[in-house]
Order: sequence, then C-alpha cells, then structure tokens
Amino acid sequence: MPTEGVWARGPGPEAVLRCCLGSGRGFSSPSQSLRADGTLRRKMICPRCSAESPSGQKFCGECGTALALACPSCGTPSPPGQKFCGECGHALAVAPKPGTSAPPAQEPAPHPAPTAERRLVSVLFADLVGFTTLSESRDSEEVRELLARYFDTSRSLIERYGGLVEKFIGDAVMAVWGTPVANEDDAERAVRAALDLVDAVSALGQEIGAPGLKARAGVLTGEAAVNLGAAGQGMVAGDLVNTASRIQSVAEPGSVFVGETTRRSAEAAVASGDPPRTARPG
Repeated sequence: MPTEGVWARGPGPEAVLRCCLGSGRGFSSPSQSLRADGTLRRKMICPRCSAESPSGQKFCGECGTALALACPSCGTPSPPGQKFCGECGHALAVAPKPGTSAPPAQEPAPHPAPTAERRLVSVLFADLVGFTTLSESRDSEEVRELLARYFDTSRSLIERYGGLVEKFIGDAVMAVWGTPVANEDDAERAVRAALDLVDAVSALGQEIGAPGLKARAGVLTGEAAVNLGAAGQGMVAGDLVNTASRIQSVAEPGSVFVGETTRRSAEAAVASGDPPRTARPG
C-alpha cells in the first residue's frame, strides 16, 4: 500500500519513516524503522499511551489497550475505535477513548416486596336493591347515567368521612377506614358514611321516579391484613371483609347493619338519629 511521509535521520544509525494510515484518530499507528542491514522493522503505536509494540501484537505491552479488534463475525482484525468491520460490516465492540472509562453496568432495581401488616380497620359494603328490576324497564343509557351518579355519590360521601373506596363491583361498593391513616373514630366515620349513602340513594330513587330503588349497607370493625403498598383494590383482605359482605347482604333495604365492635364505637355519635341495627359478628 502506498504511503506518504517524511524521512528523518536521528543521531543513531537508523533513519525512521513515520507515516499515517487513514485519519489516525483513535487508531493504532504503525511505524517503520530501518535496521542496520537496510530492512524495515514495523511497529504498532498504542493510541492510548503512545508506547511502541511489535507488529502483529494484539495488546499494548505498556497499558494493555487493544491494538486490533477481531470481528466477532468473521474474525478480521480492525483498528481500535472502528465501529464496524471493514470486511463484513458487523458491529464491533469499541474500546473507551483515552482518559475515559466505560460506565458501570446498572443492575435492575429490585421490586419492593409488598408490605402487609395486621391493622384495626372498618369495612363498609353497600349495594342497590331494586336496581335489576329498574334496569329492565329503563333505557340502557339512562341506566348507565344512574350508575354513574350512584358511584360518584358513593365516592364523594366515603371520602368526605375520610374513607377510601377499595372497589366497585356491579352495583356494590366496598370502602375501608384505618389505612393508610388511622383515626380513633374510624368506625363512627364508616357508619355515618353508610347512613348518608342509604339516604342519598333513597333521594335519588324519588328523583328519577323509582321509589323502589334503595341501598343497604353493612359495616364491620376488626383486624385485617392490610397491604400498605396497594392503592385501591387489594388494600384489605381476610375474614373481616367476607363477614362485612355477608352482613350487608342480610340488611333490609334502606338500612345499615353493623357489628358489635362497630356499634360500641359509634353508638354515642348516632344516638340522636335512627341507630343502625346490630349484627352479632364483629
């Protein structure tokens, strides 16, 4: 291959020819020196520390920098810094530039395990009575709007008393008090929300000309497994939830059934009005 360069004679017996192959940026530069017998001796110059290494050597003997990268596809050697193989076009692993280091590999962040603990909570279940009959006699769009108003009213009342909606199931709603923040009067708050919800559904039924539309609710207080990392569905689990659902299912339309623990916590606050009926569990 033709080369271009300048001859320079040093103080010793050898004349040296320095030539550049390619642009020379980040590449190992081969050099040639003239031996005493007149033959050329080729060397490789490290692009990192500029140390000379014998031709054909793969790594610098001074700093360990690769002098030629073998293509992982065809095995053809390529100068360091070249991104693609000149023989087959395969991508090459490029060594970091002098004075820089490759960024450390980042380990995937571990997923935090859900934290669960037992807490004293109050659970409210409520559903609609007479909704199935109503939906059969009304337009589907009207039924959808009715459900939307019921859900909005339920969420508004529950949140007004400091509770959280855990989920909506059909025409039923489940809410919880005591997580993530607990208050001494959580049971009272849950009962007040249930009473207001029953009254709001009765008023809604009168408004739309469906006096048979009623709500019934059940409130139970006790210990349950609480998932502290959950938001919405899955916050509370355990027998308390199942029992609260059963209490709600036996409540009369337009009434609220509560457990014994809930009654003791809330009876002073609701004594002036119609007290909720008491179911034996919880």
